[in-house]
Amino acid sequence: MKRPQPLVEHSVHYVVPFYDLDPLGIVWHGNYLKYFEKAREALMIHLNYGYQTMANSDHIFPIVESHVKYIKPLVHEQAIIITAMLMEYENRLKIHYQITDQRDGQKLTEGYTTQVSVNRHSRELEFQSPPELIRGVQQCLNLSQSS
Repeated sequence: MKRPQPLVEHSVHYVVPFYDLDPLGIVWHGNYLKYFEKAREALMIHLNYGYQTMANSDHIFPIVESHVKYIKPLVHEQAIIITAMLMEYENRLKIHYQITDQRDGQKLTEGYTTQVSVNRHSRELEFQSPPELIRGVQQCLNLSQSS
């Protein structure tokens, strides 16, 4: 079965710092979600819907589901590429992630998060993404199709 292709993707480069390691000398498992966040934040800025824009639009996007598959441990000073791939955006944000070794391209970690739109003031779930986000994604899609 063929995997769905991402609508938009964005990558960040990162070098694993010492303070992210556990006593075994590998990245502590909880830090992988922090790495996903780095790529997700860059992706949202790429879509012209960074955290400041999100706050100004009166929407928040809590994570309601997350999954991490640890393929190979990350180690101190390892240069990695963290890629965030937007899979869905109209009713919820479904973002897949992949962490690869910058040196040889080996896949080290994969996962996903699901986020929903919530009105910042009423805290009520919204069943459609805000127009500002939809516009940002559609602009990105139009740019990539015209290239």
